[in-house]
Amino acid sequence: MLLIRRFEEKLLELFSSGKIVGTTHSYIGQEANAVGIFSVLSGEEIIFSNHRCHGHFLAYGGDPYLLAAEVMGKVTGIVGGRGGSQHIQFKNFYSSGIQGGIVPIATGMALAEKYLNTKRVAIVFLGDGTLGQGIVYESFNIASLWKIPILYIVENNLYAQTTPTEQSIAGDIQSRFKAFGIESIELDTTDVIKIQDGAREAIERLKDTSSPFGLILKTYRFSAHSKGDDFRDPKEIAQYKELDPINIYREKIEEKKIEGIEAEVSKIVFDAFFVAELDPDPDIKELVNIIK
Repeated sequence: MLLIRRFEEKLLELFSSGKIVGTTHSYIGQEANAVGIFSVLSGEEIIFSNHRCHGHFLAYGGDPYLLAAEVMGKVTGIVGGRGGSQHIQFKNFYSSGIQGGIVPIATGMALAEKYLNTKRVAIVFLGDGTLGQGIVYESFNIASLWKIPILYIVENNLYAQTTPTEQSIAGDIQSRFKAFGIESIELDTTDVIKIQDGAREAIERLKDTSSPFGLILKTYRFSAHSKGDDFRDPKEIAQYKELDPINIYREKIEEKKIEGIEAEVSKIVFDAFFVAELDPDPDIKELVNIIK
């Protein structure tokens, strides 16, 4: 969790100084979700992330240096500096900034694994704002009818960019899964251990039934949706920071171990960005040929 936090903080710092172009969406405050989920996976699952993918990628076991090089547009990045902050592919990990569009793609990938009889399942991360897309419900419908082995994880951070969930979602999220005959679990916690337990149960039930399953996680992002566009009440942000997942878990660790973790993470993040910044940019001729 600390690696994700420090990586994202450094990323925002470099973005503000103009060393990173485009856009970026940090995972600060939501770290317990990714860590709790990926800690119970086998590594064989098909993972489909979204625009807020850095935390997912690092929890998956991705190299911080490769990610740093990618967001800086370097040729040494995960996909050669072409994907930037949102569009990457690494082993069985995929991400895209097109929110609604990722759900049918991930569902189709899960269907392919079913036909190939690999016993692999797929996992797709979506936000509360994604629930405004009709293609999501078409995916739920076909996944339920065809018993497609996919876990839909909704990270409800209470805002779709700047729109509060109560202004964009009628009813409740869990009922939307129920309407399509999809079982689900809903958790309202930032404790990584509790999220780990919930994720383990969701994965086990998904694999036991070979049918779709939903995991809804109520969470909160401490930073802006993207860059600096934050219109939330500062008092609200401060209130949720009292539930910081890192501070909650910190209380379970000895102080000496914490110091060691801090030092190790700081070095990993510093080295990742330091080396990446010195790496070469892609050849412009190669990029032009790709566009053609």
